[in-house]
Amino acid sequence: MAPPRLPSPRFLRPGPRSPDLQSFMQLLEERGELVRVSFPVDRDLEITEIADRLVKQGGPAVLFENVKGSDFPLVIGLMGTRERTALALGVQDLDDLAAKVRHLIDLKGSGGLGGLLGNVGKLRDVLHLPPRRVRSGPAQEVIWTGDEVDLGRLPILNCWPLDGGPFVTLPLVITRDPETGERNMGMYRMQVMGRNVTGMHWQRHKTGTKHLEKARRLGQRLEVAVALGGDPALIYAATAPLPPIPGLDEFALAGYLRGQRSPVMKGVTVDLDVPANAEFILEGYVDPQEDWAVEGPFGDHTGFYTLPDLYPRFHVTAITMRRQPVYPATIVGRPPMEDAYLIEASERLFLPAAQMILPEIVDYHMPPAGVAHNLVVVSIKKSYPGHAYKVANGLFGLGQMMFAKVIVVVDEDVRVNDFAAVWREVAARAVPGRDTLTTRGPIDVLDHSSRGWGYGGKLIIDATTKLPEEVGSAASSREAQGQEVAPEPVFTPRVAPDLPDFEGVLAQRQTPDGFWYVALHKTHPVQAQALAESFAAHPAAAGIRHLLIADEQTDVQSEQDVWWTILNNIDPERDVHSLSTPGGGFLAWDGARKLPEEGFVREWPPKIEMTPEVQRRVDARWHLYGLPEQEGEKSR
Repeated sequence: MAPPRLPSPRFLRPGPRSPDLQSFMQLLEERGELVRVSFPVDRDLEITEIADRLVKQGGPAVLFENVKGSDFPLVIGLMGTRERTALALGVQDLDDLAAKVRHLIDLKGSGGLGGLLGNVGKLRDVLHLPPRRVRSGPAQEVIWTGDEVDLGRLPILNCWPLDGGPFVTLPLVITRDPETGERNMGMYRMQVMGRNVTGMHWQRHKTGTKHLEKARRLGQRLEVAVALGGDPALIYAATAPLPPIPGLDEFALAGYLRGQRSPVMKGVTVDLDVPANAEFILEGYVDPQEDWAVEGPFGDHTGFYTLPDLYPRFHVTAITMRRQPVYPATIVGRPPMEDAYLIEASERLFLPAAQMILPEIVDYHMPPAGVAHNLVVVSIKKSYPGHAYKVANGLFGLGQMMFAKVIVVVDEDVRVNDFAAVWREVAARAVPGRDTLTTRGPIDVLDHSSRGWGYGGKLIIDATTKLPEEVGSAASSREAQGQEVAPEPVFTPRVAPDLPDFEGVLAQRQTPDGFWYVALHKTHPVQAQALAESFAAHPAAAGIRHLLIADEQTDVQSEQDVWWTILNNIDPERDVHSLSTPGGGFLAWDGARKLPEEGFVREWPPKIEMTPEVQRRVDARWHLYGLPEQEGEKSR
């Protein structure tokens, strides 16, 4: 007989204690940013479909109080808007994060006694960095060990139709370096493989992988603790790309953002510090001598499925929790999703550090269509020829920015978060071939289109105003002799009255700013290249700077959908080429599916799509959930 369902918490106002998930939920509920759903919902796909619709509408967070087959409520979408993410991190606006960090790193190193006294307040901030040890906390009010451990009792989501199973999607995974003792916390998805076993998605570049390798060399197991919930600032910190600075870890970052030290306590079955105010803690180990398990598929943040691969197993020895815990979850998939706002928080937080190394940077942005690493837009104060390439190559060398695939550099007066304006600048100021440069380097291992696993091409686009030296040696020579230099010709986009009809083109659209979007049904090798060459010879190409060839599932009426598909499906060195036309030239982006006959040996993954049956079920039940009305007849 199943145990009685736990009552959903009422979020009684806490006393003077550290912020946690439930106090944040209370704050959101008071502001009308969290809605309770008491209608029974299914953790298999139904919650995903509801949450996906809400996040794309900027809707509220949701507390599902009655999840079928589980004793615990589930909350999702806590940081599903820019405003809620700022609130979670204790700032009025995400831009305040940059000011907060800039204030800290702008230490006064001179000025005698006055200069030293000016640092006192900042030093007080630094004292908040390390966590504080407590003897006990809410996260250990209930303890399951031995046969009591059963992950199936938690409302872990089966997110997308082709997923390999249920996945823990918001875990704070804690390990310690077996040699140095340094602590790490990261967010790595965990597929449930049994009542007390999950996969551990540690990719080759991740710190958890390095800790596991050291444990293997030492012939020992690696202890692991996984926190679910806790301070929202700590949840964010687990996703942040921290620089390798001694003493700076995720607990320290959360402490600085929060202005108070994070409370930690020892685990029950592991010798690790765990967040004392978490909702759940999963304790256990990974054995480096054990064979790895097949993990996946998983509907990932790229909007495509990550295909099955081998990853280590995590064995759960204990589950501890509050008396009335709430299971926190998120979903990833086609952008925009909740992770877009976590990425934006990292942008703002690390902007001052990037400017310390590259002071000509004015701002930068990773648009949702680029799912973080696929596209970075940076504005600069340009001072000399080639300045854009200097900055782009510098960014490739900064931490996880090494995974960037396309970097677009614009002038300082261009708003980097105005997606349409950025691409207008690209069309107007970047001559294909002349102002574009391909190179190679590390690529995110989740990238399915790269030439090799974790290795592929990169593209730099210089969309800044050009100096004479950048438009040709003749112009530079005339300027040196004091002669008048003719201004660079201005690109004039034109929309053709009749678009050409080529093989396999299911839909197409030319835009007024010089782009041609194509949805191609690809049936044979090099079809996209042949299409680009045929288009180059057609009169319609005269007013075009960029030809974007996407797959047959792409909506050419949606700029975001086109670019999302293109950026996921290209290796720039292989798939982006400059073609000449009688009126100039254009850049062809081949974002169609790659075939084995073209030398692409890996399996091409499908885009994430919810099943029509689940969509119809959610449509029919929407009025029963008590959620805000959807925009139009459907959310999609």
